[in-house]
Amino acid sequence: MPEVAQNRADTQFEFITFSAGGQDYCLEITQIREIRRWTPVTALPHTPGDVLGVMNLRGAVIPIFDLSARFGLGITPANERNVVIVASVGGTTIGLLVESVSEILSVEKSAIQETPDIKSDATRHSILGMISVDDSMVRVVNLDAVLETGAGSSL
Repeated sequence: MPEVAQNRADTQFEFITFSAGGQDYCLEITQIREIRRWTPVTALPHTPGDVLGVMNLRGAVIPIFDLSARFGLGITPANERNVVIVASVGGTTIGLLVESVSEILSVEKSAIQETPDIKSDATRHSILGMISVDDSMVRVVNLDAVLETGAGSSL
């Protein structure tokens, strides 16, 4: 790879943007395995309210989280337009129910701003940074925190 192309790859990130709880979020494209239409899941007893159940993904059983509920923004209403983002974090595959997927963003590393200090450890841990897009802010999700955060935590 030419040196110029390598330097560009080291400073640019690609994200998939999506909506959950009426808010804009994104994940690094390298964390996403696929995007699927919403299909009913198999509920499990005694799971937190933000864990919808499990789905069979080509022989692997994966948990499905309602990202809006996980972030304390309310339950995602059932809708055929909803999608499940299948993502991988630390060798674990999970599904995230979101309202919609929007676009792919290519941004310079310098364009990712720090999460503001709002006296919430859960927010600082769950949101890696903020990206300004037009007139809105897109939050960069920390997938590790999605797995660690307790049910109903408010961000």
